[in-house]
Amino acid sequence: MTRPRILLLGAGGHGKAIADLLLADGSYEVVGFVDAAPKASQVLGLPVLGDESLLVALAVQGIALAHAAVGNNAQRLAAAGRLRAAGFALPSLTHPAALIGHGARVGQGAAILARAVIGPEAEIGALAIINTGAIVEDDCVVEEAAHIGPGAVLAGGVRVGAGALIGAGAVVRPGLVIGEGAVIGAGAAVVENIAAGARVMGVPARAI
Repeated sequence: MTRPRILLLGAGGHGKAIADLLLADGSYEVVGFVDAAPKASQVLGLPVLGDESLLVALAVQGIALAHAAVGNNAQRLAAAGRLRAAGFALPSLTHPAALIGHGARVGQGAAILARAVIGPEAEIGALAIINTGAIVEDDCVVEEAAHIGPGAVLAGGVRVGAGALIGAGAVVRPGLVIGEGAVIGAGAAVVENIAAGARVMGVPARAI
């Protein structure tokens, strides 16, 4: 059976993580990477094909799928726009070692990495990243292009605004709202709502 072919935009650290996800899953044929400033000719044995000037030609060749494998939230959102403009569809990607609860929804272009847990009826927005070992409990909403870092925990009913970043190992109390574009530092304990654009860290989390 022929596997659908997929292209990765971004050959950095997050690109490597996405390639690892795809290799573990085995559902796609990864044709390689495009990257504005590649540091190597291969990543995990997959070729770095060149820069984004190749996008349209690759789409014309019949590569229908792509993923914006960029860790920075704003840059990932912009990269996804360029991929769509070139004619690519952006499927959501889930590592086979992740757990997805009943009724959970995952948007286009989102990535759920190894050992992440998505609780029942949680909603993961388009282009969001749920990184390695993160827990997004029941009824949480993670909006477009937000990033839940490795080992972070969102207790039930948390809403994370578009483009927000929850740092590695941070914990958010049930029912709280993290505003759009907010940054929660690694290891923080969030016990109250966080305003849009705020940057907080510590236990309990406070503005910096």
